[in-house]
Amino acid sequence: MGGDVFKALADPTRRKILDELTERDGQTLFEICARLAMKYQLASSRQAISQHLDVLEDVGLVETRREGRYKFHHLNTAPLEPIVERWLKPRSGRESE
Repeated sequence: MGGDVFKALADPTRRKILDELTERDGQTLFEICARLAMKYQLASSRQAISQHLDVLEDVGLVETRREGRYKFHHLNTAPLEPIVERWLKPRSGRESE
């Protein structure tokens, strides 16, 4: 699973999508596309952004919620926790270098 998260994060567009969800969680596809176009001049189609969101959802970094005909996208940082545990949190018994 960790490798899949790294693959998902390898794409700069997907990282920008996550940045936007960090800044404002719970956006629709339309809102995400508009923010990417305004902030980054990213002229990707809605279909392309939707495919990026699908990849992020597949690895668990994005979760969705439907309300009527709207689908809201939310950031989920849980898949990043094993990465933090492995490299960023100090381990007991590890000698400082």
